[in-house]
Amino acid sequence: MPVPASSSRRLEPLHHVDAGVLNIAYYEAGPADGPAVVLLHGFPYDIHSYVDVAPQLAAQGCRVIVPYLRGYGPTSFHDKATPRSGEQAAVGADLIALMDALAIERAVFAGYDWGGRAACIGAALWPERCAGLVSVNGYLIQDIARAMVPARPEREVPLWYQYYFQLERGRAGLAANRRGIARILWQQWSPNWGFDDACFERTAVAHDNPDYVDVVIHSYRHRFGLADGDPQYAELQRRLAALPVITVPTITLDGDGDGVAPATDGKAQAAKFSGRRVHRIIPGAGHNLPQEEPEAFAAAVMELVGV
Repeated sequence: MPVPASSSRRLEPLHHVDAGVLNIAYYEAGPADGPAVVLLHGFPYDIHSYVDVAPQLAAQGCRVIVPYLRGYGPTSFHDKATPRSGEQAAVGADLIALMDALAIERAVFAGYDWGGRAACIGAALWPERCAGLVSVNGYLIQDIARAMVPARPEREVPLWYQYYFQLERGRAGLAANRRGIARILWQQWSPNWGFDDACFERTAVAHDNPDYVDVVIHSYRHRFGLADGDPQYAELQRRLAALPVITVPTITLDGDGDGVAPATDGKAQAAKFSGRRVHRIIPGAGHNLPQEEPEAFAAAVMELVGV
């Protein structure tokens, strides 16, 4: 059965805060004194992945923060000289910088794709700031040292965009066709999701950010060890290279319709979680799980609130 499209509302108004190297645009809902939850989107999506999750959590008393990642929407860099890095250490550091700027001591981190990676990094390196973790596709910290080890051919095929982005032709293609590439990926990664043109365009405008192409290209080149990182994140990247264990309470989710990261029983990653961890497979869901199955995602978050 096709997954229905999400609601057509927009997450607004937006707020802005200076946080580290960025001025971060974010949506906030719920009581200011409620338990904090930070919801983190992936590529090539935006904050509207949480258009139906955020109000559910806010209605249950959570303070919900949904930021645009670096390179997306109105989020911007303070200094034109700052490298437009998309490396994993950078997005993890951005999460903690945002919490510091908003004076949030502790929160549940929840995300998928790039946002899931930021959430995993925050949980692994700053466990005292993380009340619990919800991560789609499990442990997402990149093992860059083994990035050139090939997967089975059937697993390599869905990663065509990552290989395309290694070429200058791919950079030019993303700059010229950011909507076309995003739409193809949405369709391939979420074959059961019935999104329409309005739903797609509501998110696609976030990719018009002038830093989007540079951040995306750097992200996919750095993870293969083919681009240097920003020196300011070198120590964080050194710590991530050890693939640190996540100790906080965790719920990992897979969609059984995910076209880029097929659902598993989660056992292969068990050693990466030393605290209480539950793994679930969500029927019908694709890669953008919170927008496709918001009730399941929100329920997972609420299980960790106040743990």
